[in-house]
Amino acid sequence: MRAQVVLVTGVSRYLGASVAARLAADERVARVIGVDTTPPAGDLAAALGGVEFVRTDLRGPLMTKVLAGARVDTVAHMAVVASPARSGGRAAMKELNVIGTMQLLAACQSAGTLRKLVVKSSTAAYGASFRDPAIFTEETEPREVPRGGYAKDIIEIEGYVRGFRRRRPQTVATVLRFATFVGSRAQPTLTRYFSLPAVPAVFGRDPRLQFLHVDDALEVLHRSIVEDHTGVYNVAGPGVLLLSQAVRRAGRPPVAVPEPGLSGVAEFARRSGWVDFSLDQLELFIHGRVVDVGKLTREYGFTPRPTAEAFEDFVRGHGLNPLVGPDSLAAVERKILAGIAALREARS
Repeated sequence: MRAQVVLVTGVSRYLGASVAARLAADERVARVIGVDTTPPAGDLAAALGGVEFVRTDLRGPLMTKVLAGARVDTVAHMAVVASPARSGGRAAMKELNVIGTMQLLAACQSAGTLRKLVVKSSTAAYGASFRDPAIFTEETEPREVPRGGYAKDIIEIEGYVRGFRRRRPQTVATVLRFATFVGSRAQPTLTRYFSLPAVPAVFGRDPRLQFLHVDDALEVLHRSIVEDHTGVYNVAGPGVLLLSQAVRRAGRPPVAVPEPGLSGVAEFARRSGWVDFSLDQLELFIHGRVVDVGKLTREYGFTPRPTAEAFEDFVRGHGLNPLVGPDSLAAVERKILAGIAALREARS
């Protein structure tokens, strides 16, 4: 078999750039083409020395030409974003995630040399509600249609991939449902949540959470590209952390709020510039989510590091230490509650 020619989307962001850089150093890969709407900058650009960059929009006609001209045999679709703030708003996020994926798959459909497709998905596909089972397997359907925009995008993306597989059954198609990334270099919204001066949590709830170390995510992505693994796979660190345990390990004091008040806390945090919560993340903080990774372990021969270990690396890497002692905790609570009250008054 000839060495692979791999096209990676989303290379101006950390995950896509890291995948492309690892592939460029693999002797099984002859050529790596990185695609994004903007060129990678700073450290990401320096890491992509062996990657050919093509500046294009997935929704444009150039993708078909790139796939055919380079005789691409593997596409790794990393350009799926979870935060409206990072993509210019919810409408732009849906356009990039859903329409971008649809157009990319249309280009893949006409690529005669393509034999493999790897798609970055998320455990958000299962939603988060009080009706959820204790553990989701890859065959479990969500008990409720997710309300969050990102989860809806993921469901649509996976639907397009299923359609692609029916039209091209000879193509190896891999869908990776990732849990939330953490690690010393990972900076997703959920990890910034644990850096708040005081961490809001719903009164009477202690959801079970799973995390995935970003280095383990990269290992699974790399194996998915250079090996053949057909189907859908949950990818998460085994085990769970209760939200209360994670808050304590991050050295933050918890602030209990009633469930209807959590959206007010989220809005206050966003306006304060601390962190921009999505509806998907708010529901995760209330209900939690746990997935089974047995299929991944059996078929890949690889087990990500446990959730607790991955979270500890995040805590160490970001130097999280207690910021609020007992004497000042009340002042922080008063500030948060005052901010929520001000938002409610402004809305009335």
